Amino acid sequence: MKMSDFLKGKAGSFLATVLYVLLFAIVAVGWYSNQKKLNLLESRYNDWSKLSLILSQLDNNYVDTIDVAGITEKTIPFILKELDPHSVYLPPQEKKVADESLAANFDGIGIEFNVPRDTAVVIHVIPGGPSEKAGLLSGDRIVEVDGVKVAGVKMPQDSIVSKMRGPSGSKVEIAVRREGASSLIRFDITRGKIPVNSIDVAYMMNDTTAYVKLSKFSRSTYLEFLKAMPDLLASGMKRMVFDLRDNSGGYLDQALLLANEFLDKDKMIVYMEGVHRPREEFRADGKGNLKNIRLDVLINENSASSSEIFAGAIQDNDRGTIYGRRSFGKGLVQEPINFSDHSGIRLTVARFYTPTGRSIQKPYSNYDNGYMGDLIERYRSGEMTVADSIKHNDSLRYVTPGGKVVYGGGGIIPDIFVPVDTISGNDFLVNVNRNSMQVLFSIQFADDNRKTLSEVDNMDDLNRLLDSFNLLGEFRKYLTEKGISCTDAEWKKSEHILDVQIRAMVGRYSKLDDLAFYPIISEIDNVICRVLED
Repeated sequence: MKMSDFLKGKAGSFLATVLYVLLFAIVAVGWYSNQKKLNLLESRYNDWSKLSLILSQLDNNYVDTIDVAGITEKTIPFILKELDPHSVYLPPQEKKVADESLAANFDGIGIEFNVPRDTAVVIHVIPGGPSEKAGLLSGDRIVEVDGVKVAGVKMPQDSIVSKMRGPSGSKVEIAVRREGASSLIRFDITRGKIPVNSIDVAYMMNDTTAYVKLSKFSRSTYLEFLKAMPDLLASGMKRMVFDLRDNSGGYLDQALLLANEFLDKDKMIVYMEGVHRPREEFRADGKGNLKNIRLDVLINENSASSSEIFAGAIQDNDRGTIYGRRSFGKGLVQEPINFSDHSGIRLTVARFYTPTGRSIQKPYSNYDNGYMGDLIERYRSGEMTVADSIKHNDSLRYVTPGGKVVYGGGGIIPDIFVPVDTISGNDFLVNVNRNSMQVLFSIQFADDNRKTLSEVDNMDDLNRLLDSFNLLGEFRKYLTEKGISCTDAEWKKSEHILDVQIRAMVGRYSKLDDLAFYPIISEIDNVICRVLED
């Protein structure tokens, strides 16, 4: 055999050996990698399976019959609460109510409530709905429905909902306990179609400035917005005051579409990212029709989620001015997961970040005290009244393209701070507000003058009509009849505020509805007054 043949043979054998070793190594590495994944999955499965194991042991061995479904329903919320403040379980009835509030009209009284400690607490009164017109307020504790006690009796939330629900035109009596009130306050409410329009009102404040009040980001928000714009533009709109105060959020896509109307092409609106969700950016396409309109955005401590996304996009792109107080600080992305029994969960899957990279979400490691008590702490620390009391974390300092310094750490800090209005407060006015006397008087007065009010369809005629009523005099007599008295000094200090409030509430019962209420009430709205100074 020639040496060359020998070498070729050796080389071929060596190459084959190398290829075999490499193939074995690849297979071994693949096997090892897969085995690691399998071991990890098995470990995780074993951790989670302990829950199933415990339930199985209870089901098979416990001394008495167990309501497994009931235990499951009670356990799920506790599991989700351990994750973050916004991953939640929604039983069928709660899920239906939550979906309806953002989707379409439905019959009811127009409130949203929670039952944290065996008492239903009103968390939101839907603007323009039957409950708002009757005088219910956020924070009211519902004690009775049609004479049946619903507080302190462990009544399921869906049962309370069903008692208040009913066909349009039917009536229900709601008795509430209100902080500071000595006895229950009772309201006769006529059920009706609950308006779920997200734009409460859109009108011209003056020759060039429009005001748009957005209460939520529902499925129809963008279409409502587009529908309102032609009239405002035709009326000479050069500036928009966009009010997102008390707007707790809603559908992300609607916030993106609205922001797109104001931003130039390729400007980032928001991005989101999570362990199982790669970074996803949302940018303007440049086709918006309001890129040259001056924009002022109003926020407060109850502006959350999609409201903060919109405000953050406007602020970080130097597109407009943000007025008010620091927003809520909800920057977690919930994904709906629905089950066959019509229940579901809203599972947090990512975080929102503003264009400069700020996380909107405030800390929630100390859930019970820190997170849930955050708004109370803002009052205690002075943040609601003094701009310098807002805490800044220098490690979360960001700079916009225009050179403006902004901060992360939770919520959107406004460019121009406007404090809570405390100047006009006194014990008499607080007592009147606490007992909803303006609302109750306005209802009674409107009932007595329904025909006259129903014929008014413009602000000039409405103002003339309201001037002819001597509303303040009638209201003071009404207070006396209800056992609420005041000194002349207290009355003089409060009468302008009371006059505006009552005119706005009575005006709401004209054909103008919110187109009367908001223009009138803006006279004593310190945030709007501050915006109009600029």
